Amino acid sequence: MTGHPWSVFEVEAIAREAHAGRTDKAGRPYAEHLAAVAEGVRLRGGDDGQIAAAWLHDAVEDGALSAEWLEAAALPRRVKDMVLAVTKRPGEALTSYTARILATPGALLVKEADLAHNADPDRLAALETATRTRLTAKYAQVRGLLGLPGGEPPPDRKVSANPGTH
Repeated sequence: MTGHPWSVFEVEAIAREAHAGRTDKAGRPYAEHLAAVAEGVRLRGGDDGQIAAAWLHDAVEDGALSAEWLEAAALPRRVKDMVLAVTKRPGEALTSYTARILATPGALLVKEADLAHNADPDRLAALETATRTRLTAKYAQVRGLLGLPGGEPPPDRKVSANPGTH
């Protein structure tokens, strides 16, 4: 993908190849998740850059592609920035992660589509109860930090039901 205009189809092929043989927590081919997130971005009105970022949203985080590959790829800076924005870094606080997403143009829509697919009841139903419970709470917390519907504030930021009575 160097030296010529890029296309969403090329990015999809690269993402599918990079994640080939990988499965999600429920044992499904990982490319199904990538396709669902890309389609979620499209249905939410995302542009080709956001759809490309959706295909690559987990590539660096999961080690399927390196940050060096992404930097050298013939992709617009905006696409690279969105991918890096939604890439959770080891040991990173959720507040830092979500602040970066909110500060990066286009990235919120990619993360919203990712969270929507991750929290899909049919997808969660395939997981063990403890994992499902943990992930459901985590996704709600991230949605809350991003200001998305269905979000919950982090435990340390919940408003008391009786203000002034601590």
